[in-house]
Amino acid sequence: MILDGVDTAGGEHCETSTLHVLLRHAGIELSEPMLFGLGEGLGFIYWDGKNLPFPFLGGRSKPFEITRKLTDRLGLTLRVKETTSARTAWRNVAEEIDAGAPVGLQLDSYHLEYFTSKVHFGGHFAALYGYDQETAFLVDTAQQGGSVSTSLESLERARGEKGPMTAKNRSFTLRADEPLKPLSDVLRDAVRANAAEFLAPPIANLGYRGIGKAAVQVRKWLDRGSDPARDLPQAAVLMERAGTGGALFRRIYRDFLEECTAFVDDAGLRTAYEKYREIAPLWTEVAHLFTRAGETGDARHLADASAVLSELAQREREAMTALATVQCGRS
Repeated sequence: MILDGVDTAGGEHCETSTLHVLLRHAGIELSEPMLFGLGEGLGFIYWDGKNLPFPFLGGRSKPFEITRKLTDRLGLTLRVKETTSARTAWRNVAEEIDAGAPVGLQLDSYHLEYFTSKVHFGGHFAALYGYDQETAFLVDTAQQGGSVSTSLESLERARGEKGPMTAKNRSFTLRADEPLKPLSDVLRDAVRANAAEFLAPPIANLGYRGIGKAAVQVRKWLDRGSDPARDLPQAAVLMERAGTGGALFRRIYRDFLEECTAFVDDAGLRTAYEKYREIAPLWTEVAHLFTRAGETGDARHLADASAVLSELAQREREAMTALATVQCGRS
């Protein structure tokens, strides 16, 4: 059973690529930046610990939070199923496909046969749009190939994996049972809510405070890992090409804000958009400095990265402060 009419091109980011497939099936066409922004996707985390081989810089909210917030904000019906039973997990998705609806899946990309990079990541998403006796047909990001396939056995392992950021065979579908709330209202609420969380993080590792913490910690990175020639360039790759859309999701959010200015005439939105136009290239510069530090072993590149991160902490605080002034919508 393979569904017809599914857009299999894929996008930049796995969760919003999956949402695009499900929303399009429900008759809703929104750009990937709009999905990311309405789901309050932008964030920051500096994550380190004794159990980690090297620190991690994250630029978005937790897995599945974009989906939950987007569907709630637009007034969509989100049906989520989780189970510890592999048999029940497959029945949950096969029934939806047989009824003509694509299904969103959360899984560990390590087990997917089309992934060339074998690293455990339990917060990956893809849309299932068909299957036969041996194979599952999925829509993943454009980087992974868009229309891809993997064996049913590998899909079962990917869905049932345990560990950080995994879910219990999570699957989900969307329906538009009511007319969508006005976009001009909901985007106002989304940017205000995203700004509030970014400006008042509960711990120092998150939000603009986390960027400031990263500015201090990256100076020590040549001594932090066992193989800086590998670890530092890998950190740069994760920032630029691991489904982030480049610049640790800042390009996607910049494009979201640009779209917002076409719907809403608001000084705070315009200010934030202009600031993120300047912010995004600076994140790419930080990634390049990490790469050069790893390749050369020269700590001066990390000192330069630290200075840029300190500037970014201030710039992003200013941009989010501008978004916090956007007038509330009516939703």
